[in-house]
Amino acid sequence: MVEAYGVYILWLRDLKRYVRARSRIIGSLGMPLFFLAFLGMGFRRAQIPSLPGDISYIDFLAPGVVSMVVLFTSTFSGVSIVWDRQFGFLREIMVSPISRTTIALGRTLGGATTAIIQGFLMLAVSYIIGFRPDPIGMVYSFVFMVLIAISFTGLGVAISTLMEDIHGFQLVINFFVFPIFFLSGALFPVKEFPEFIRFFTYFNPLTYGVDGMRWSLIHYSEFNPFIDFLAIGIFSIFVIIISTILFDRTEVG
Repeated sequence: MVEAYGVYILWLRDLKRYVRARSRIIGSLGMPLFFLAFLGMGFRRAQIPSLPGDISYIDFLAPGVVSMVVLFTSTFSGVSIVWDRQFGFLREIMVSPISRTTIALGRTLGGATTAIIQGFLMLAVSYIIGFRPDPIGMVYSFVFMVLIAISFTGLGVAISTLMEDIHGFQLVINFFVFPIFFLSGALFPVKEFPEFIRFFTYFNPLTYGVDGMRWSLIHYSEFNPFIDFLAIGIFSIFVIIISTILFDRTEVG
């Protein structure tokens, strides 16, 4: 009971920090909005050979941009742990009665929740621009959004346990996040990549998350949706285990 309450408190703390930081909410939507607006409008008449004729580029792009928002928000949520380490708050949590595993889970769920909220905000913005998702598919997209958020929040938590400097954390995260994003098929179909690059996309967990989101919202996918769910689901479990182990071993000076 104490452990569950500890997870709730840490989750609630992250959620309150997110709600109070209005500039963070708006600012994190800026770059994805430019991607969606300018790429969507610029390529609206482009014919991509591997896309069916009844799917416009903005319909193809929108699920990828929503996934992008979830990816960036979730991974960068780990910076709060580095921040807490520098200001001593992490040390206070460590000496509390709850276990370190509980702390890691609470921080992961808090970061994942804010990423999901950001994803739905981006989905609402994309609707204004002209994207029309399947209403029923929104339920399935929520499942994939949760898996993406948990996976990459866990990744951010894992990396944060190894970092003591905020700027260093941001550099390392960028080193991981941008290749993951561009190799996910979020902007262009995986089939359009050269064969040697396409090989790497198959080992990218976000590829399956984006494909699952796309299948949910516009009923188009390059892989079997069950494989998408299985791949991102297994990765999320793996990342949670690794992040909790690393957090349990972290030292706070």
